[in-house]
Amino acid sequence: MSRDTVVAKRYAKALYSAAVEKGITLEVEEQLKAVVEVLHSDQEVQRFILAPRISESDKLKVLRTALQDKLSPIVMNIVELLVERGRTDIFAELLDTYIKIEGDALGIGDAKVYSVYSLSEEEKAAVAAEFGQLVNRKIRVTNVVDPSLLGGLKVYIGDTLYDGSLSSKLERLEKSFNDKHRR
Repeated sequence: MSRDTVVAKRYAKALYSAAVEKGITLEVEEQLKAVVEVLHSDQEVQRFILAPRISESDKLKVLRTALQDKLSPIVMNIVELLVERGRTDIFAELLDTYIKIEGDALGIGDAKVYSVYSLSEEEKAAVAAEFGQLVNRKIRVTNVVDPSLLGGLKVYIGDTLYDGSLSSKLERLEKSFNDKHRR
């Protein structure tokens, strides 16, 4: 386990405990997702956060002004703490670990579902119901479009892959065909 993973896990546990105390675990998750999205998708924000010539105090002033009404105090505190310590690189890992801790505590599993096209809400609900029974948890589905699958689905729940994609089935068929012809 890398040092960043250990650090992110420590922060995620503390953040989750604080969120439980306030009764805002799901809100904290959504706010963390928004912070990670901005940090990873906005080039200007990234340059600002990583700029060595801008002091941490100036970065914090700008962040407080921009985020003061958008984040709960506990999420704002973690943002400030990680900026002060120059650890903005662990936000994504912090979010992933927080979601895992939250899911374990609430009996929720997160499924990343890869499909050739964007799934409708009904299709997401069907996937959630089927895999929820399989893993005995309530499942939240995040859909990722991947045209290389040709058809079917790939579903990741935690570290487990359920691969029902057409491309994977074709690969297995080809491998079995090749194995039979080598004998």
